Amino acid sequence: MRLPRSMSGWTIAVFGFLAFALGLLGLLSPDSLLGLLGFEVVEARGPGDYTKVYMAASSMAAINMGVYYMLAAASDWRPFFLWTVPFRLVTCAVFSTLVITGAAPSEFLGVGLWEGLGALITGYALWRERSSVGDPATR
Repeated sequence: MRLPRSMSGWTIAVFGFLAFALGLLGLLSPDSLLGLLGFEVVEARGPGDYTKVYMAASSMAAINMGVYYMLAAASDWRPFFLWTVPFRLVTCAVFSTLVITGAAPSEFLGVGLWEGLGALITGYALWRERSSVGDPATR
């Protein structure tokens, strides 16, 4: 795979790699990921508890998303980078709201902050690249 050619590409590649790695962790050890996110890990799950199914589905989605992000970074697809910024900020707001309202444990705030901070860093990198080299978002 080709390395990113821009700072914005590196921000997307790092985000993609982390999404891929955490998705893989969720598939291989869902209890580890649940604990990392601050959710209670229980010894046994009762009938009708589909936590493990949901963990597998969301982990697979994270793996796929990670691959998409890394491929976009490798091809320096800046319009994609640009579109991730507002959607990641929305994700930050939703995940943070879950913590603020008590629907999610406080550790889950890290996920929202990861999304928000990553979006801001990508947005800043795109802004710097645009102002120093013209309009790379149109490439």
